[in-house]
Amino acid sequence: MTIRLVALDLDGTLLDPYGKLTRSVRDAVDRLFRRELRVVLCTGRRFRTALPHAQALGLSGAIVVNNGALVKDLATSETLQHAYLPDSEFDQVIAHVRSHGPPLVYVDTYRDGVDIFTEHRDRAHPFQREYLDDQGAAATIVDDVARVGRDRVIMVSAMADEPSLEELRRSAHARFGARIQTHSLINKNYRGQILEFLSPAAGKWQALERLAASWGVEFDEIAAVGDDTNDAELLRRVGLGIAMGNALPEVRAAARAVVRGNAEGGAVEAIEHILTAL
Repeated sequence: MTIRLVALDLDGTLLDPYGKLTRSVRDAVDRLFRRELRVVLCTGRRFRTALPHAQALGLSGAIVVNNGALVKDLATSETLQHAYLPDSEFDQVIAHVRSHGPPLVYVDTYRDGVDIFTEHRDRAHPFQREYLDDQGAAATIVDDVARVGRDRVIMVSAMADEPSLEELRRSAHARFGARIQTHSLINKNYRGQILEFLSPAAGKWQALERLAASWGVEFDEIAAVGDDTNDAELLRRVGLGIAMGNALPEVRAAARAVVRGNAEGGAVEAIEHILTAL
């Protein structure tokens, strides 16, 4: 098998259950570099919180963030690709999320020091308030996100318990259909779950597909490792898709191989599997 590009998820994959990047994982990624493979992080994290891990791994070039809604340049923070939330749907998405609580509006303004606009926290779910307590100046509280958060909107999201968000997701599907993509995932660093509202053009696979094409890499020359629902299509489409042992059943079903979980050294095992397949 010819592998030229390796796509790696962060949370639940490269990072251990405590959100740490171990020495053994860093060493394993170094072995990919020594075989002259191109390595790209594909993560649900935003650029600001993914960047330190990319730097610790010694990565350069492109990084896929916000579940594929953005591709950034690691050195310059320039946006290389984007699938912003359609402006035509913004007001309705905001109104829909407000029925649950204050929306979190993620914007592509890293260089301005702001990642998130949200409204006053008194109506927010306790899980969302805990998250905001950790964001510092990157999260800005405003009276009305519809007035200030319209430019370069990456996505809108809400954090809460699973039953509340599942009801919000069902009603969103009825309201928006295919005009808006919703994505629900476990919040690995805070309590509860996250429900994201994104452009239908956003996705880890869509972003990586465009990058691979720009580099002249065929899809069967890509290996990918992941664990959550946002990784399933990616693992299904590439030449070698590897699911972590802690992955959801639908993700394991999409993969060609399953390794140990991220608490048992699964990321190193996955990378060794890729190197063996070369």
